[in-house]
Amino acid sequence: MARRSKVVADFDAAVAGIEDGSTIAFGGFALPGSPFNLTAALLRQGAKRLVCVGNTTGGPRKPRNPDIGMLVENGQVAKVICSFTAAPRASDVLPFTPYYERGEVDAETVPQGTLAERLRAAGAGVPAFYTPAGVGTELAEARETRVINGREYLLEYALPCDVALLRCYQADEAGNLRFRRAQRNFGPIMAMASKLVIVEVEEPILPAGAIDPDDVHTPGILVHRLVHIPPAPAAIWPTLKETR
Repeated sequence: MARRSKVVADFDAAVAGIEDGSTIAFGGFALPGSPFNLTAALLRQGAKRLVCVGNTTGGPRKPRNPDIGMLVENGQVAKVICSFTAAPRASDVLPFTPYYERGEVDAETVPQGTLAERLRAAGAGVPAFYTPAGVGTELAEARETRVINGREYLLEYALPCDVALLRCYQADEAGNLRFRRAQRNFGPIMAMASKLVIVEVEEPILPAGAIDPDDVHTPGILVHRLVHIPPAPAAIWPTLKETR
């Protein structure tokens, strides 16, 4: 029996069927690994009441690339779960911030390592774990802690997601992924944690098995949809020349 192709025609086809109320993980750490084209397609698709999981909601960089903040502006987001809900510089204001301050969207701040481990735990079938991160801070107020070997730890729960939107350097038709350098960041663990994994791929998609197994960062069994990123201006290819 022929294997059903995971390659879809375009970004809109890739995000088709994402439902209202979905929890969506967005790969990326600043520019590397951020699924700008899939995020733009989700803006067009219009799913509502989303819970968005990512490192940040997007930055103040100009011109802007599609990010969680744009989904918030478009009225599609109920809550964000991320490590940074405010800009690292007091002079910068994230587009997300005024919506949160007006109570139009909820936010959950999670330490960066804890966010990664909550995703990894979801993919590994671990329902919860204890971590020292956040103990003694506002993040631990009214939450369960436990002393282990004389040190206090905070209980954190796994973070399963309905969908992951990722960007990678190479993929084959079977869905095996290879990330390039810092692009790897949250991608592999978000793929583990999610029921539906959708990936925009920079290089032309290769025949199944063309990537050496030692170079596969995420196995194809975790990946469901692939779309090749066409050259600019038909698709978004961010550069480091963007300014604040």
